[in-house]
Order: sequence, then structure tokens, then C-alpha cells
Amino acid sequence: MKIYTKTGDNGTTALFGGTRVPKHHIRIESYGTVDELNSWLGLIRDQNISKSSRKELLQIQEKIFTVGAILATDPEKAVLKNGKERLNIPKISNEDIGVLEKAIDVMDGKLPQMTHFIFPGGHTTVSYCHIARTVCRRAERMATLLHEAEPFDELVLSYLNRLSDYLFVLARKLSHELQASEIKWIPEKKN
Repeated sequence: MKIYTKTGDNGTTALFGGTRVPKHHIRIESYGTVDELNSWLGLIRDQNISKSSRKELLQIQEKIFTVGAILATDPEKAVLKNGKERLNIPKISNEDIGVLEKAIDVMDGKLPQMTHFIFPGGHTTVSYCHIARTVCRRAERMATLLHEAEPFDELVLSYLNRLSDYLFVLARKLSHELQASEIKWIPEKKN
């Protein structure tokens, strides 16, 4: 497989299925943001965190590749006229979302109750989680915009939504493990 093809030199790129679109197309923005998210997850996984968190993040990265593949597929080319799938692209399932929910519940059950919003930060690893969370939210915004124009499986949207929640709780868990302070946002009272 050659790294450079020169086919994108004119500002277009190919989707799964062969359709060419401009590189600024919302579909490209969507899966490009998912790709950026996956890179941030890799950076978090490279930190000095527990083996169980690393394993969990690797499994999430696998699902993020699935999300990217779904978003990179031209829906008109994904299914043949007889209704059979043309491309062998995995799906996101309710079970995948359930895995995130279970992980959130386990982490959250071991943390002090949150009474205020907290500022991102406190430790570099925690900050990486917060950056990944905000990139995940951006990916979700891009994907919902794409979904309005060219619908795809809504479980992808649910997965991205739950993943941002997971990353928030993971940031809190890592703050706790790394003994980093969580600074509460307490709005100033106006006189």
C-alpha cells in the first residue's frame, strides 16, 4: 500500500465506496475529528496510568476506528441494490455503549460526589483527558450535523455522547489516583 497517491492534490478525497468529496466536506470533518480524538486517546494511554485503564482505552480506540469507518462511508455505496452490505464495516452496538456506561459507573462509584463544575487541569494526564473530552464533543457535534444531512446508525451518536462522559469521569479518576487537586468553579457573587 503506497502512502502517497497524489489523488488528493486537487482538494478532494475518496470515501469508502469510492465517492470523491471536497476535503472540507462535513463527512471529512466528522471522521477527521474522530481521528484526532483517537490520537488523544493514544496519548492518554501512553501516560503512567493503570494497566486496566490502558486496556480500556485500547478497546475504545478500536471502537473509534469503527466509528471513523462508518462516518467515512458513502451511505449510497454501502448497500447493494439487493439490500446486502457491500462493504464489510463493523457496527457500533448497544453492548458497546453499555461497556462505557459500566466503566463510568465503576469509576464514579469510587469518587467523591461532585458538587460543582471543576476546572480542567491539575495534572498533565488529567488535562489530556479533558482535551480528549472536548475533541469528543466536537466530533459529536460534527457527526450530528452530518447525520441531519446524510443519516447513519444513531448508535454512533450515542457512543460519542457516552464516550465524552466516560472521558470526564476518567479525568476525575486520574485526578484522584494522581492526587491532583480538583479546583471547583464557584461563580463570583455580584453585589
